[in-house]
Amino acid sequence: MQRGVMALSAGILLGLAMLVGSGDRTLAQQSSTKTAAATPKAGKGEKVCRVKLKYSGEVKTWVCKSEEPCCVWHEINYVKCGSTITGCL
Repeated sequence: MQRGVMALSAGILLGLAMLVGSGDRTLAQQSSTKTAAATPKAGKGEKVCRVKLKYSGEVKTWVCKSEEPCCVWHEINYVKCGSTITGCL
């Protein structure tokens, strides 16, 4: 019983963290790249993050600040910039 409650609590906390993290930016300037012309350019203090999603095979490219980690969740086809404090949480 306690394990179920703990798992539910952890799931709720993770969901809230994702909501809070996505509100501080416009979802990391996400874009799907099919051609070289659609590739986002990194400005000063930024970096381009690029990943090929495991399940769909889609290539996602987005721009983050240079100190922020590039975060990807393959299971839900979601990418974003992480936090310098909490990482990809």
